[in-house]
Amino acid sequence: MSTAVAIEDPQPAESGEAEAGSSWTRGQVGTLLLILAETSFFGVFIVAYLFYIGKSANGPQPADVLEQPIVASICLLASSATILVAVRSLGQGQIGRAIAGLLATILLGGVFLFKTGLEWHGLYYDHGLSISTSLFGTTFYSLVGFHAAHVTIGLFFMLLVCLLAVMGHVRTGHAERLELLSWYWHFVDVVWIAVFSVVYVAGV
Repeated sequence: MSTAVAIEDPQPAESGEAEAGSSWTRGQVGTLLLILAETSFFGVFIVAYLFYIGKSANGPQPADVLEQPIVASICLLASSATILVAVRSLGQGQIGRAIAGLLATILLGGVFLFKTGLEWHGLYYDHGLSISTSLFGTTFYSLVGFHAAHVTIGLFFMLLVCLLAVMGHVRTGHAERLELLSWYWHFVDVVWIAVFSVVYVAGV
């Protein structure tokens, strides 16, 4: 994660400088490799979920207990726009607007996690679905929980950047570092589209 969120003063010979013969910086390459690695992990969870659909011998089935999280999904996808505003604002030297964009992203991501928590509360207490109840419970909580963990990590680093910006430690020169963090966040949003399609559309 450090590749995407480091906020020290950028040095000409580090992430801000492209490798010889390439237009990609080390920071960009590192972030892309991270995303590729995480994509493979999500792929495993998604394939497992699809494989075990309808094979639970006991407990509730997806169609019986799952409802499409429309509001949560809108909030998370909208956060891609707000973090883009933050990146562009920082690049233009508008620190206050960049902070506002990050805070808006944090708020939208927080709403997504809150709605996810409400969903899990209902599944557990109203329908008796836990991670050990059935194959459905195991694969559902593993996939959705793995994604929620990535959302939480992204929110943590954005909150850290906000605090540093308020303290005056984030400047225009850090715009590329924030852009790398935004790549990670866009990745989290794209993954959610896949999770939503598999769990709440195809899976029911």
